[in-house]
Amino acid sequence: MDLSTSYLGLNLKNPVVISASPLCEEIANIRKMEDAGAAAVVLHSLFEEQLTLESQELDRRLSETTGAFAEALSYFPDMTSYNLGPEGYLEHIRKAKAAVSIPIIASLNAVSGGAWIQFAKSIEQAGADGLELNIFTLQTDPSVTGAQIEDAYCALVREVASSVRIPVAVKLTPYFTAMANIARRLEQAGARGLVLFNRLYQPDFDLEALEVKHTLELSTPYEALLRLHWVAILYGRVNVDLAVTGGFHSGQDVLKAMMAGARIVAIASAVLRNGISHVAGVLAEMQAWMQEHEYESVRQMQGSMSQRSVANPNAFLRSNYMKVLSSYTLRA
Repeated sequence: MDLSTSYLGLNLKNPVVISASPLCEEIANIRKMEDAGAAAVVLHSLFEEQLTLESQELDRRLSETTGAFAEALSYFPDMTSYNLGPEGYLEHIRKAKAAVSIPIIASLNAVSGGAWIQFAKSIEQAGADGLELNIFTLQTDPSVTGAQIEDAYCALVREVASSVRIPVAVKLTPYFTAMANIARRLEQAGARGLVLFNRLYQPDFDLEALEVKHTLELSTPYEALLRLHWVAILYGRVNVDLAVTGGFHSGQDVLKAMMAGARIVAIASAVLRNGISHVAGVLAEMQAWMQEHEYESVRQMQGSMSQRSVANPNAFLRSNYMKVLSSYTLRA
């Protein structure tokens, strides 16, 4: 059974990739991921704030407000040691590359351009096989338009992609007004892949303490539906490799993603909940289903359930919304 696929120009033995999570911070875990059958690993993210702090800029800005907004400082982690720090991150890439034979993809979490972008070159020199650019900004200024936000995204991708030779993928949020258009613009800016979608962790309120409470919930399979929907629409419309992450827990989940048009499925919550060995179970489930349904390879099914391949492409659009609402039966 041929499970091989390709992503960002990398030949992978199967489509199951470990997404960024705390598990990726330990070299021993990365070895276990390879042993369990993972085709590649995306390392935990290094944050733009860490790189800015490297030049003391963030430290200066925070210190300027200490007297007036001392409580605001508590919202920032200790960036000097968070996720190993910039130099530690580069050393982690080197150790990971020496420890395993599968591709290692670095991750940068960013909001703006600037001198920190040069760090992408250091990531390349450390041996990373690719770079995932995780762009996240919550714009609250009413004077900033959606077009300005999209322009900033494209400018950042263009600047990063032009500074390195390794392939760059962009991890998106699902909240763009015109997803197909921004996907094409990011392709034109130099992105070789798009990862759908970033999971945004919303804070909760503690009614007793009257404080903002930070919570992290692992994904559920229901979240995969939004990813399947957009991969199936974008497949064949943009010339980039499509990846999905968020809600994919089983072998059948991975198969659905392949049929929608994805090249890889990046999983994190499933291994956090079930252990790294869960990867082997996912691959075994894929192989059993493919054998039963007489599929010889993953490539044979890729895109077979995309919008351009199904008999009723409107199932992905507004008519499906109406049909689903009308299909519910009220109970007595």
